[in-house]
Amino acid sequence: MGINSNRVEHCSDHHACHDEHETAVTISSTDVNVMPSLEVHRVCLPPHKTTLEKLVHKLSEAFFPDDPLHKFKNQTWFNKLVLGLQFFFPIFQWAPNYNFRLLRSDFISGLTIASLAIPQGISYAKLANLPPIIGLYSSFVPPLIYSVLGSSRHLAVGPVSIASLVMGTMLNEAVSYTDEPTLYLQLAFTATFFAGIFQASLGLLRLGLIIDFLSKATLVGFMAGAAVIVSLQQLKGLLGIVHFTSKMQIVPVLASVVQHKHEWSWQTIVLGVSFLILLLTTRNISLRKPKLFWISAACPLASVILSTILVVLFKSKLGGVQTIGHLTKGLNPPSSNMLQFRGPFLAIAIKTGIVTGILSLTEGIAVGRTFAALKNYQVDGNKEMMAIGFMNMAGSCSSCYVTTGSFSRSAVNYNAGAQTVVSNVIMAAAVLVTLLFLMPLFYYTPSVILGAIIITAVIGLIDYQAAYKLWKVDKLDFLACLCSFLGVLFISVPLGLAIAVGVSVFKILLHVTRPNTTVLGNIPGTQIYQNINRYREALRVPSFLILAVEAPFYFVNATYLQERILRWVREEEERIQANNESTLKCIILDMTAVTAIDTSGIDTICEVRKALENRSLKLVLANPVGSVMEKLHQSNILDSFGLDGLYLTVGEAVADISSSWKP
Repeated sequence: MGINSNRVEHCSDHHACHDEHETAVTISSTDVNVMPSLEVHRVCLPPHKTTLEKLVHKLSEAFFPDDPLHKFKNQTWFNKLVLGLQFFFPIFQWAPNYNFRLLRSDFISGLTIASLAIPQGISYAKLANLPPIIGLYSSFVPPLIYSVLGSSRHLAVGPVSIASLVMGTMLNEAVSYTDEPTLYLQLAFTATFFAGIFQASLGLLRLGLIIDFLSKATLVGFMAGAAVIVSLQQLKGLLGIVHFTSKMQIVPVLASVVQHKHEWSWQTIVLGVSFLILLLTTRNISLRKPKLFWISAACPLASVILSTILVVLFKSKLGGVQTIGHLTKGLNPPSSNMLQFRGPFLAIAIKTGIVTGILSLTEGIAVGRTFAALKNYQVDGNKEMMAIGFMNMAGSCSSCYVTTGSFSRSAVNYNAGAQTVVSNVIMAAAVLVTLLFLMPLFYYTPSVILGAIIITAVIGLIDYQAAYKLWKVDKLDFLACLCSFLGVLFISVPLGLAIAVGVSVFKILLHVTRPNTTVLGNIPGTQIYQNINRYREALRVPSFLILAVEAPFYFVNATYLQERILRWVREEEERIQANNESTLKCIILDMTAVTAIDTSGIDTICEVRKALENRSLKLVLANPVGSVMEKLHQSNILDSFGLDGLYLTVGEAVADISSSWKP
């Protein structure tokens, strides 16, 4: 078998590789499982770039993967100004084409979500240990801000259960809302301000990758645990208990229910359970028949009205039922003077703001993208961060607490036929009418109905089907989900979330520090090399051990990869000896999936090569990607591999090396 004397060598220049082929190899198919003839190509370096060019490229890929400025190219200054306004204020994008047909759809949707937002706003404020009126304030100003800055057509903005729960839990650990209500309210507004600052900063600096650490598995467990805790906390209202624990763990809550059973009120229990059954029934009907979405959307407000009428009519018999009481009429009062930027509680306000900010961002962006996908349009995550951040900053100065896009209200908004964010304006207008004229009507609204509304809203956060899917697909993801769920139930809401994030980060570190390595074999009649355990038809090539590393070569996994590669070699030699096969001569390292390498990784390759040379074994590298090839070249490691130590593909390496061996 002959072979051209020209050998394969890496490109010495920094230009793209030419199309010509350097070597032609002809190998008998009886020797190795390769095609009868094969051309060997040179492995080239990527085009030359300066350090500054590389840095700019890396930063643009990291922070601007969507190339947000591509629309501004080749435009006049006037067009750039218009595009700039549309970029920062999406209202300028859809407003010029707005018409009466769109207004009609948005008007119906806005009134529909208002019927849900009003009772939910009052209920969620109670969940955050805030006065009920704060929930209505938070359903008025933030939707107006979002309608100017937001890019989602279907996101319905307002208070949400998870952020309300977290804020109430974290602030109550530092300040009692019953003993110091004014200080508690000041910290709530301050935390909202810092949440807005944090959210807007993430959007402006394009650091949305931070919220990606809250994986879906983490959120499934966290939201399920929070839903259980929230529901159990509502037993206070459903049972009519006056003295109830302020703790948010499952054991103290259940213990408090049993310890205060002498405070149970049968009138409250009958009223609460009756309306809870009604709310859950209408929710189930809407889930089964989406066209009847309006039933579950209108039921909370209808329940508030009906329960209020019952309390008024049977005041003497329902005297033990607690009511909301007086709510102040009027617009949102300014609250900028209540923001606390100094003092002993500043740290807890910042901490609460960051945690609630991350959670509300995650929920809002996820909801917006969900409905955008259904209508085939895109939601810019960074714009959403800025919109949600600015509306929370404005809200903190107008007596509002943390708000974001609610899944339940957004689903109703979508099903009601919303076309633009004007539905949020209509909802805000309905809340405005309520604030100005209808506040006295809530005086006799029983508190128990708020608990029933909260339970109905949060029960949808328990996604057991998603948890089961996690168990089937990825056990580590299920472990993160379970840790999050149990952490929220038994430790605390913030620590449960921290534990879940820790498990997710551990999973990432495990994949990086212990990457997958496999043995490849040739699929007969092809130049394809695949995992021999995955493809049974893949055959080992005599005298070769072909290994694939499916991760970057970094300092965190360098030692492991060195030990694992040498172990593969030892096991292959033992297998060959046991089966009396051809002696092992060459190890080919397929670097197709090695997307990056650092100096520790380069040193590891050198050490593996030396260890194999001492055992009279040859190490060959196949198909290194451009960035890896460049670093290998700059480190001069390729000189030690010789002219036949680097190949474009595994097939070419097998053909070229085997042809050089004497029969």
